[in-house]
Amino acid sequence: MTDFSNILKKAKELEKKMKESQENIKKILATGISGGGSTKVTLNGEGEMIKLELSEAVLKENKNIIEDLILAAHNNAKIELKNKTSEELSKNAGGLGIGDFKWPL
Repeated sequence: MTDFSNILKKAKELEKKMKESQENIKKILATGISGGGSTKVTLNGEGEMIKLELSEAVLKENKNIIEDLILAAHNNAKIELKNKTSEELSKNAGGLGIGDFKWPL
C-alpha cells in the first residue's frame, strides 16, 4: 500500500509542478534575429508573435528579401522558445524523473 500512496504523492507533485511550469512558460519571451540584427521577431510563451521590428535599411529591400528575413527571424525565435520552454520544464520536473520531457512546440 505504501508504494501506491507514494505514486499518488508523486503524481500530485507532478501535477502541481506542471501547472507552475505552464504559468511560467506563458511569461517567457523569445526573440529571433536575422539579417545581422536588422529584423527581429518576438514570441510569447504560447508561440504568438507579439513584436516585429524592421530596420529602415530592410524596408528599402524588395518584398522577397523582407519576407525571407521575417521567416528566418521567426524560426530563430521559435528555436529559442523551445529551448527556454524545455529548460523551464526540466527545472520543475527534473526531480520527478521526467527531466527529458519535451514540450511540443
